[in-house]
Amino acid sequence: MDQHTEAGSAEAGPAQAHFVLRREAVIGGVTVPVELGAHSWGRLSPARDNAVLVCHYYTGTMRAAGAGPDGTPGWWDALIGPGRAIDTERYFVVCMNTLSNVQVRDPDVISTGPDSRHPDGEPWGERFPKWDFGDLHALQVELMHELGLARWHAVVGPSLGGIQALHWAARTPELAPRVGAIVTSPAAGPVLRDAFYPLLRGAAASGGLEEALRLISLLGFGGDGLELTFREADFSEYLRGRMAACSLPHLLDIGRAVLTHDLAAVAPQGELFRRWRESGLQLLTVNATVDQFFPVAEMRAFARDSQAAGVQHTHLEFGSPLGHLGCLQAAPELCAGLRELLAAPDARPLPPELAYLPAPESA
Repeated sequence: MDQHTEAGSAEAGPAQAHFVLRREAVIGGVTVPVELGAHSWGRLSPARDNAVLVCHYYTGTMRAAGAGPDGTPGWWDALIGPGRAIDTERYFVVCMNTLSNVQVRDPDVISTGPDSRHPDGEPWGERFPKWDFGDLHALQVELMHELGLARWHAVVGPSLGGIQALHWAARTPELAPRVGAIVTSPAAGPVLRDAFYPLLRGAAASGGLEEALRLISLLGFGGDGLELTFREADFSEYLRGRMAACSLPHLLDIGRAVLTHDLAAVAPQGELFRRWRESGLQLLTVNATVDQFFPVAEMRAFARDSQAAGVQHTHLEFGSPLGHLGCLQAAPELCAGLRELLAAPDARPLPPELAYLPAPESA
């Protein structure tokens, strides 16, 4: 795994590292040379037990914190940093790109997807395998091993990142004893399945990348958020700026993958709840009260059922004029929930058979 480390400063906090996970991964029965870029903030403890995996949202990247090359703050910079909800003076924070990252045209964003070169030298295009969250989880497990970790201290993320976090809970709760799933649902419901994705395909077919991003932005901000954000700004100029880094094939591939999300397809609900009780999983879910992608009622009902089954599940809700994209702001409910989750003591010790040694020198 290639790695580059930048020294920290009094203002910026602990060191930031950039690295790339490279693997020959089998996806849908097809072997794919995968490269996924990642960033980290903070320092790994001597016991290697303070690592937090942050999973990015639909159009996000590995730049969760700090500042990008143009000075733009990371998409969760309000929550990640010294003294913040995800405190980089206490935790080693890692964010890795997904497969088919939407912003792959940014030269610093490394991700494998339809735009990548097939071994025959041509783009994968529609030949790129139809990956799902099990495939992405397997690559994140590879990242965990590459870093020499026995398990994550926590896995957290908003929106698409919340889906990824839920799959850690569903697939390997013993490797992620704390999970924070922000503004998401236990399955892709009718809004995503029957409205958003067909509209996305139609917008892409009729107006290309600009219209696809227009639709995502409208649903992400909501009407109130869009008016508030662009009251004195040019929305069309904003869209054109986003287009420079975005890939339409990747944007559509992520949308397709979202439709595969269903925790019940990993295990029946009763089985999930039993495993979560036995593993001591501590689950935090936080939803916006008005969300055009993930209606709050979906997670509210799931939380009620899991709590009744004895799962340590804290469910919080917050209001935001930015709708779904309120998840990128430092809402008091969100910050308090994450702080409490990360500070919670381990409910169960790590089973000896799961210990992962030795640690690689590059980590």
